[in-house]
Amino acid sequence: MIHAPSARRPASRRPVPRTALWTAAAGVTLVALLGVLVANGVVWPNRILSARYDVRGVDVAHYQGAIDWDVLAAQDLDFAWIKATEGSSHTDPRFADNWAGAAGTDLLVGAYHFMSFESSGADQAAHLADQVPATAGTLPPVIDLEFYGAFAADPPTTDEVHAILDPLVAGITKHYGAAPVVYTTEDAYDLYLADRYPDLPIWIRSVAWAPQLSDGRAWTVWQYSNRDRLPGYDGVEPHIDMNVFAGTREELEALTLD
Repeated sequence: MIHAPSARRPASRRPVPRTALWTAAAGVTLVALLGVLVANGVVWPNRILSARYDVRGVDVAHYQGAIDWDVLAAQDLDFAWIKATEGSSHTDPRFADNWAGAAGTDLLVGAYHFMSFESSGADQAAHLADQVPATAGTLPPVIDLEFYGAFAADPPTTDEVHAILDPLVAGITKHYGAAPVVYTTEDAYDLYLADRYPDLPIWIRSVAWAPQLSDGRAWTVWQYSNRDRLPGYDGVEPHIDMNVFAGTREELEALTLD
């Protein structure tokens, strides 16, 4: 049974205190300001978490434009990995200049290869070997394994990726005499690397929090920020990726090619 409500006099509304309105407005302004500072790399939570690691470095590509390596290297950096190749035929247009410029500094320098899901691992390894010299004292090559384009929404299967990654790793190891480092995201790690490839050092991207690999494995390099700004470059990309190494500089030097 539905009962009709009894007639009541409408309650009068109390005005919202001005202090409450000012507090709410200040809160909205603070959140907006914090968002701007984070977007521009001025504030980055991971800087606090990464500060416990002494060995720092960058990774760069042609997006950073012409780099003054003497200026960049002076920013309390120890290492730099430079984009060299992508897939079986593409070479970063600034690789040669960056490789030569970085070699003239005190940085430990290496090259990285962006792995394609659309060409064979053997062809990609051969392309990298054609472009990047196996120079003693340089860091081992890196395989950049992450989703791109349509593969972000529709990732390739584990078998498809391993069919490319296995010969790519084998070709790099044979040519350079050292196992490559694998750069990856947490999602890609879980799909393709967890509980596999125990001899490959892992470079994990985790820009929102400190990384913890799902299989309990220790990471070797951590990309903690993709929104830093440093003097020494002036490309279309104003930001630069920052990384730390889980060890001493001497331990990083021990990874270099013989």
